[in-house]
Amino acid sequence: MSVPTDRYDSAVARYFEAWNAPDAEARAKAVAAAWTTDGSYTDPLADVRGHDAIAALIAGAREQFPGFAFRLTGAVDGHHDTARFSWELVAEGDGSAPVAGSDVVTLDGEGRIRAVLGFLDRVPDGA
Repeated sequence: MSVPTDRYDSAVARYFEAWNAPDAEARAKAVAAAWTTDGSYTDPLADVRGHDAIAALIAGAREQFPGFAFRLTGAVDGHHDTARFSWELVAEGDGSAPVAGSDVVTLDGEGRIRAVLGFLDRVPDGA
């Protein structure tokens, strides 16, 4: 049985909408659209659960890197209820990307994220 890849692409697109939301209201809506109510996000620097905690984590990252946007690098790969993808944090001014990572997401039956396991592949010195 083949699973349509657009399920994974759609989930990852919503994920990036949340990470790139310009303000708290847009971020709250995007997080609610992307994650299940009890969804989680775990990486080497964070381990949070629930919409409010995920939105606060994203707000903190955006405050730490103003003028940057998260961008997908490469294709989304998925099977069953799991997808993986890589990303970069890109400076909108000069295109530099000091932070990069890879994430694995687990989806529910409706394509919303239940869990993110994030890995940091590149971080700036001193971060």
